[in-house]
Formats: sequence, structure tokens, C-alpha cells
Amino acid sequence: MIRRTLHRAKRIEGVRPFLSRLPSIARWLKRAGSKVAPRVLQFALPNLCALCGNMSHKTLCDGCDAAYWNEARLRCTVCAFPLTAGSSRRTGAARYRCATCRTAPPPFDATFALADYRAPLDALALGLKFRARLTLAREFASRLATLAGDALEGAHLPDVVVPVPLARKRLVERGYNQAWEIARPFARALHIPADATLIRRVVETAPQSRLDLSARRQNVGRAFALTRPVEGLHVALVDDVMTTGATLEALAHMLKAAGARRVTNFVVLRTPKH
Repeated sequence: MIRRTLHRAKRIEGVRPFLSRLPSIARWLKRAGSKVAPRVLQFALPNLCALCGNMSHKTLCDGCDAAYWNEARLRCTVCAFPLTAGSSRRTGAARYRCATCRTAPPPFDATFALADYRAPLDALALGLKFRARLTLAREFASRLATLAGDALEGAHLPDVVVPVPLARKRLVERGYNQAWEIARPFARALHIPADATLIRRVVETAPQSRLDLSARRQNVGRAFALTRPVEGLHVALVDDVMTTGATLEALAHMLKAAGARRVTNFVVLRTPKH
């Protein structure tokens, strides 16, 4: 295992000179064992940027990070729908809301999103969901934690972090829930408990991507159940992509009906259309 890892690392441009100058480190890595050495190599050696494929010590290189993540985006504070620069501000309130949330507010209280669901960032979400690129989940979690820390003061942080649950069949097929892979390190970074079992999916529903908004709401309306009380809690719901928000609405409605004090969504990407 260690020999193969080192061999692959040497093929990356610029790594061979690094190892040749540090033979003692290479020998130590070989002696360290199959569990320790790959973790050390992950931090010591360059990776390939998840978007452009260039060498980087981080999941995304500095160029892609600056080009695609750090966008100034005005969003509805309730559903994170992107707003135009000319969107009106609610009188007397230091927050922006889209027309839909002003006229028909959803059951959740706020939504935070890192960026729009668009190329090339959509490839990252698809890589996590369908190709088991779990390092991306940690990248997303770190960015969401920074966003939460900047936007919410300590007293307003959630009491518990909960992933949007997968249907059992899809969980067995995929082997993991991408929302939980994000939620767990996200909660750890904020020093908040995470609970993957607080909400369970009790109805196998059709994939949401095949349905319009009305059908999506009907599809998930009775799909979930709580496993323990949530009265008085501020619950954070975590998911990878928010499209229409139908699933998050169904979850928030159930949580509020059970007495949850507040429901805040944390999603990686937000589809820029209702």
C-alpha cells in the first residue's frame, strides 16, 4: 500500500525532487504503516485540483477558488435565492427577501448557500453524490462552517445539525449519504452535535429531479418522521444542492409542527431559479 502510494505520488510533476531530497521521510513513511502514511502524504504532497487538475495542496487550487467560490452574491435570507442588484429591501429590516418569501414564507427561517448550482461547480456536487469523492464533502463542510461562523453569533448557532436523509434503497446502492458526509465535519467545526438518525425517511419517493415543484412537494410531503423530540431546538438541515426547496420545506414543516424553535438550511449549491 505504501509503496503504491509513493509510486503514484512520484508521477506528479515536482514531487520526485521533493522525495529525493528527503529520503529519510520516505523511509519513515514506509515504516509508519498502511494507516498513517497515506494521511501524512495527503498533507505533505501536492494533490490535483478537483476542478482544473493542476497541482494544489488543497482540494481546489487558488485560481479556481478565486474564480468560482468567492463571488459577491446578494441572496434572499430565507431561501438563498439569488437576487438582482435592484431587488427591494424590506422596510425597517436588515434583511433581503425574494418575492416568493415575502408573499408566501416557507416553514424554514433561513438558508445559507455557498454558490449557485452552475458549471463548473455542479461537477463537484455530482462528484460527491455519484462518484464517492468524499474529500469534497470535507471541503464543502469547511466552507459552510466559515459561512455560519461569519453570519451567526455563538448564541444563534444551531443546537443540532441534521442531514437530509436518503431513502434506504438509495443509501444501500450508494453506500453513503452525501448530506451526512457534509453535515458531520460541518458540525464538528462548529462544536455542535450532529445526528444522522433524528429524521428518517419512511416513504420511498421518486427522485426529485424528475418532478416539477408541485409534484416535488407532494412527493416528499409525508416522507419523513422524527425519532426524538425537538421542542425548543434550533435545527440545522444540511444538503448538497437546493433546487426548489420542496424537501427542505417538508422537513422544516415537520420540525416546526413538533415544536422546533428555528430551522436553518445549510446547502452547498443553490439552483438560481425557482
